[in-house]
Amino acid sequence: MTVSTKIATAMERGSWIRRMFEEGARLRREHGPENVFDFSLGNPDLPPPAEFRRVLLEEAAREAPLIHCYMPNAGFEETRRSVAERYAATTGLQFRSSDVVMTCGAAGGCNVILKSLLEPEDEVIVLAPYFVEYGFYTDNHGGRMVVVPPAEDFQPDLAAIEARVTSRTRAIIVNSPNNPTGVLYPPEVLASLGDLLRKASARNGREIYLVSDEPYREIVFDSVPYPSPFLCYENVLVVSSHSKDLSLAGERIGHVAVSPGCAHREKLAAALTFCNRVLGFVNANALMQRVVARIPGALVDIGVYERRRDRLCSALADMGFRFVRPQGAFYLFPRSPLADDVEFCAVLRKYRVIVVPGTGFACPGHFRISFAVNDLMIDRSLEHFGAAARELGMC
Repeated sequence: MTVSTKIATAMERGSWIRRMFEEGARLRREHGPENVFDFSLGNPDLPPPAEFRRVLLEEAAREAPLIHCYMPNAGFEETRRSVAERYAATTGLQFRSSDVVMTCGAAGGCNVILKSLLEPEDEVIVLAPYFVEYGFYTDNHGGRMVVVPPAEDFQPDLAAIEARVTSRTRAIIVNSPNNPTGVLYPPEVLASLGDLLRKASARNGREIYLVSDEPYREIVFDSVPYPSPFLCYENVLVVSSHSKDLSLAGERIGHVAVSPGCAHREKLAAALTFCNRVLGFVNANALMQRVVARIPGALVDIGVYERRRDRLCSALADMGFRFVRPQGAFYLFPRSPLADDVEFCAVLRKYRVIVVPGTGFACPGHFRISFAVNDLMIDRSLEHFGAAARELGMC
């Protein structure tokens, strides 16, 4: 066999997101790009902020010794200090630059964390619906993923989580604002989760780490403040990136931040740095590190995403679709009008509308719409959503 059986099986299962994106590409070839409405991929379409472009050009033109050479595996000191200062300002906790490791995006950061934490067969709890790659990341490092279904409103089901914690539980991954639902976990839920993990850690005699995957942290709507898990539990590792808040998905620049309250804080940061190297990332992109260090707080225009959310929510609700209104990110996760969400996605494809079935996020009976697409496409797609709704007798 050309590739391992394990990888061949994983490839066969694949990602519904990529599968639907490829279906969209096929339809674009057949019908023309302007006649296909592809909501499959969470690929930010807004331009980076103007200050990013200005600083990027300045840094690219800068001439100084060793600026394109190896650096400490954790990243440039000034970049790590910039990240630590932002967390200190928003949480009131005493972050240091040594608490931060710069990574190749949040995906690289997740792998660095799990490589650092997991013994063979350790368990990682994830909350459905979840980003499908979590399972592959966990498997990469010998762990076993344990999926916990959500409460009715897509909030964490604390009783269900507690029932799935065992002596092998090493971490729980939370993602808020959530991909695919756009739901934001409120501070009281995070505080209750922190209490649960604190008690379970004491009972099991080993720390359970809360890994907060936060690439959408800055994309929050309705002026709601972002509730930080750092304020709800001691053993927190935040992994984030600038893929979404600066529209830099292709630049692969992110970080991991260790809570100042974390058990074995220094040893954990050293392990993250070591794993950054041995996993082959070596260090995050040097040019991007220098740029983001100079533009803390810069953001894309979040109001554009909020306006798109409002447009889609209003129009789809009028057609009879039901959903939890997203509070952040750039996704909508309506309930499928058919019990089989894959079948419903096939109905939409007849009208050249491409969405991702909830089955791909371990939450069948729903479908994901990414509104990281231009306004014209959203407006032109609505008659096609409406045609599918009428076919099914929804309106």
